[in-house]
Amino acid sequence: MDKPTPLINHNVVHKKGFALLITLSALAVIIALTGVLISYLDSARQDAMQTKAMIQANLYYNDVKETLQKLKGEKVYPTLYEMALPLSSDDGRFSLLLTCRPLANGVNINWLGYGNNSDMNMQYNVAENVFEAIVQHYNLEDATKLKEMILEEIGGQEKFVIKEQSRLRQKNGIISFKQFEAILSRYQFEADDPKVAMVPWEKFFVFNEMKTDKKGKIIQGDLIDGEYISAELISVLFDMELATVRENWIEGESLKTFVNENGGVFDRAALFAKEFLPMSYCEVTYKYAETQYQFKFVDIDGEVKNFEFYGKQ
Repeated sequence: MDKPTPLINHNVVHKKGFALLITLSALAVIIALTGVLISYLDSARQDAMQTKAMIQANLYYNDVKETLQKLKGEKVYPTLYEMALPLSSDDGRFSLLLTCRPLANGVNINWLGYGNNSDMNMQYNVAENVFEAIVQHYNLEDATKLKEMILEEIGGQEKFVIKEQSRLRQKNGIISFKQFEAILSRYQFEADDPKVAMVPWEKFFVFNEMKTDKKGKIIQGDLIDGEYISAELISVLFDMELATVRENWIEGESLKTFVNENGGVFDRAALFAKEFLPMSYCEVTYKYAETQYQFKFVDIDGEVKNFEFYGKQ
């Protein structure tokens, strides 16, 4: 008697199930690869946009540089210190905002490294006093360690800042706030002191290169642009109540007159420039493809330089 034909061919079912499993697996791989590809293409598109924006920044930088070099800094910069300069075309395709600030409106952090230089006694003592005032006011945990780290960097031994992080490491000293921030980050980690991040360092110190002539005499970086210093620094330098200074101080006016008329004693005249100091830094914010980007540069003695692209804002 013949055996009845089975209603279900299990071999066929297993083969179909296996084929379906392979299909689903292949589909999952395809979906994953598609996601990776889309992510890569989007990243490439963003990189391309960033590159185009940087090229545009260079074009704007050259235009701004050419314009500023045609003008005398002592005439244009005091105005730029007081207000940002917006520039735009009638059709709206071109738009940028130029903002500038003094580059020497504080105590140069590098003065801390001039303790053995008799010509820099006043600068060194002032830097020491400001540093100690900060340590006491913000109750920093290990001022000795922080100062040692700062002095190591001023000495150019590059112990605390990775060489590749600075674009001008061939120059000794601390010459940018970004460089100084790396020191603060390292100190905060090693000393477990989060309070150091609460200090408004830029209200007290500036981070500029010290320049000397062939005989070793300092010719740049030893003076303060007193008309544009912060209320916080005035309070420390002249032992004045911060609230009083904040209420009455107006940048751009005579510091000597302000101190004498508000109960202070202007006893460090040699520390402040008697004329306009041609040292400024500027930020340019501009729109490209409906996105805001930014670059920065400095103008020292009429030389516009140190272009830095900061990307999307």
